[in-house]
Amino acid sequence: MGSSIANAAANATATKTFGILTAGGDCPGLNAAIRGVCRAATSRYNMNVVGIANGFKGLIDGDFRSLSPEDFSGILTRGGTILGASREKPFKREFTLSVEERFDGEIGQDKVAVIIENYKKLALDCLVVLGGNGTNTTGYRLAKEGLNVLGLPKTIDNDIEGTDRTFGFDSALAIGTDAIDRLHSTAQSHSRVMVIELMGHKAGWLALYAGVAGGGDVILIPEIPYDIKSIGRHLYERARSGKSFSIVVVAEGALSVEEKKMDKQDRKKYRAETVNPSIAYRVAKEIQAETGMDTKATVLGYVQRGGMPVATDRILATSLGTAAAELLARGEYGRMIALKGDEICPVDLAVPAGKTKTIPRSHYMIDTALSVGTCLGNP
Repeated sequence: MGSSIANAAANATATKTFGILTAGGDCPGLNAAIRGVCRAATSRYNMNVVGIANGFKGLIDGDFRSLSPEDFSGILTRGGTILGASREKPFKREFTLSVEERFDGEIGQDKVAVIIENYKKLALDCLVVLGGNGTNTTGYRLAKEGLNVLGLPKTIDNDIEGTDRTFGFDSALAIGTDAIDRLHSTAQSHSRVMVIELMGHKAGWLALYAGVAGGGDVILIPEIPYDIKSIGRHLYERARSGKSFSIVVVAEGALSVEEKKMDKQDRKKYRAETVNPSIAYRVAKEIQAETGMDTKATVLGYVQRGGMPVATDRILATSLGTAAAELLARGEYGRMIALKGDEICPVDLAVPAGKTKTIPRSHYMIDTALSVGTCLGNP
């Protein structure tokens, strides 16, 4: 009885063969998502899976292979991605050149044309892309070129429009919070101000959540430009109340009120001159100059993206993956699988394309931070 149902499902599926790739930066949960898509697609619908290496670069270079259940077995808890990743952007005006073509001075084929050619050569019914803003935007643009595409939202930044949460965020949040916890003891021992920089690109989700969870005294995020004098007053007040140390959590995209007033070109030039080697060091120098307090900076960096995914990321990645397999079976393409409240649901790929989900001023976490006495740097 069970096998007849499985056979019926396999016969009814609109997708017989699909390709899967992971693009952009790695993050915890990618392997869990690959497993979720592939196990459901093969065991429930008897689909064929083509694994594409190193993101869109693999589709350009012809680096792909058939995946069997053994390939995606035992990977639920593993960090990174078994498929590899790259930041290849095929819609940039660049051309692929072979060694011979470079020496001959000939122009190679357009990357998008190569992707389309390889998609057809592999007889793919759909391409499943796991990635962040850029990856899902590329997926949307490939869909506009006539390919069938499904997207899954991954990033530690949690900045993809159309989904409440991305897998990878909770794992990075746990790492960031642990780092802030550890800084408390060294800051207290030396009566210092410790500035810790977290990732997040141009959104402050990671810094805000980790800052609140770790008891940061100051949290600086891109959505709220900071005023150094406001930060200085807050640190002085803490010192006067007998608190000999402070923790300042800075998102990598944080900017000052002065920078916010600049046009894009001037701001880029200013940051190139002052953000060296990164924003945490600039903020630390500004705090020391403003207050005279001993201030040190630390950058957590790529540690935030490494290691095993936490349980919630494994669950979310698996749920998004199995939902993708369901859409593949139904032939519902041009979608990104999202989390909306308590529901896993598809949204049009146009929703996340070219957008960044930033923190609205009305978000409850901003009020939460202010309510416990956190300084957000605004005047």
